[in-house]
Amino acid sequence: MPNVLFDALLGEIANPGKVFLDVPGGGSVTFDQLETMTARVAGALQRLGVAPGDRVAAQVPKSVDAVALYLGVVRAGAVFLPLNTGYTSAEVAYFLTDAAPAVFVCTPASESALAPIAATAKALLRTLDADGAGSWPAELALSADGFVGVDRGPDDLAAILYTSGTTGRSKGAMLTHGNLLSNARVLVTYWQFTDRDVLLHALPIFHTHGLFVALNVALLAGASVIFMERFQVDDILRQMPRATSMMGVPTFYSRLLAQPGFTAELAANMRLFVSGSAPMSAEVHKAFMERTGKSILERYGMTETNMNTSNPYLGDRRPGTVGFPLPGVSLRICDPASGEVLQTEQVGVIEVRGPNVFKGYWQMPEKTAAEFRDDGYFITGDLGRIDPDGYVHIVGRDKDLIITGGFNVYPAEVEAAIDALPGVAESAVVGVPHADFGEGVVAVVAPRPGADLNETRIRDALRGHIAAYKLPKRVLFVSELPRNTMGKIQKNLLREQYGSACEGSA
Repeated sequence: MPNVLFDALLGEIANPGKVFLDVPGGGSVTFDQLETMTARVAGALQRLGVAPGDRVAAQVPKSVDAVALYLGVVRAGAVFLPLNTGYTSAEVAYFLTDAAPAVFVCTPASESALAPIAATAKALLRTLDADGAGSWPAELALSADGFVGVDRGPDDLAAILYTSGTTGRSKGAMLTHGNLLSNARVLVTYWQFTDRDVLLHALPIFHTHGLFVALNVALLAGASVIFMERFQVDDILRQMPRATSMMGVPTFYSRLLAQPGFTAELAANMRLFVSGSAPMSAEVHKAFMERTGKSILERYGMTETNMNTSNPYLGDRRPGTVGFPLPGVSLRICDPASGEVLQTEQVGVIEVRGPNVFKGYWQMPEKTAAEFRDDGYFITGDLGRIDPDGYVHIVGRDKDLIITGGFNVYPAEVEAAIDALPGVAESAVVGVPHADFGEGVVAVVAPRPGADLNETRIRDALRGHIAAYKLPKRVLFVSELPRNTMGKIQKNLLREQYGSACEGSA
């Protein structure tokens, strides 16, 4: 039995000497060099006693060595556990205690703080920095250039990714070799990636988007990757003429549009711009098309499922939608309480089933059982609807639904109305306690520079465009909305910060 995921990604290299990762200002790595690096990683893990199925955790900066670590873990038959580089020691302690990894790789700078935590979790600690320094490279130096792969089937675990934990305890989503490979294969075909592509990569690699979508797709297609440490708009503008495609979050695109140097000529070689991980406003879609003549392709995925839907590569990419279910993925809209399948245009919880859907939550059998229907559909917790043309619309998270005076308010609808107003850069709508209505609708708005906005003006502008019960009881202003590392607005923080905003409101 082969190692299903690794063999597909690097087992047979069509063009060994071709550059896979090009790091601006930092050299490049070919496909065959990366394969050798993964052999050294797998050998080191095996020498340290890592057995098939053991977890290997990593909280390290984005680098070529970090990519090799991911692939080497898979090659060794172990389970990769990437951790957000922004996690605190206390948060890391939870993940290590929960996942019980055999090896934990962190930065030399954080070693003193994390060593006691690793010891408590009985994980061997090694270090790796962005420039290749640390005890992990020394471990690799003892390994051979070759490695006899460890057999792993489609149902064996390849990775555990922890959910963001914005509500309650973080959960470890168990992703199999089959989950990751099936999704990457579908995306290569659906987005028409080939070995002629050059992907501009400025995403973090501790998350599904940057790690599994971007890198797995590029490896399967035999494409090259311009590997950026982070999104710096000036650097992106310099590299874009060399690229054919980019994957990003909405803030990438709004920041590009803010640059006069971002022109149609600069983007002329680009065939595909993909956006995900957070909703994109229709205004950004429109402005991007007007500036470049190119339509951003928006898709929808989750930590637990990888990608579920996508706007078409060929066809109408509709702003405000996430397109159609991907081939092999079944999607339906259901009543959250009864599970009844709803009809076209009815809002309910999105449920999906397919080879992309994860195996369950690590050491949480009851939570896993609660999140799956008897017929195998996963309850995503995202609220949505399907329009008459079959496009899927996301209207918010189930936890973000606001019930005010007995009426349901979907924040995305109110946010879209606010974002369309002149002078508004973006908005977030949350529900907070209200003495009379149970919950009051509160809008938090980030104005554009120089805009003259106030609460009365926004409320007056919304009247007649949305129902009276959807009108915000309060409109508050901030310079920018709080976001996590993947660009998602952290509504839990807004609810905490403005929880008393409706006190005394009528």
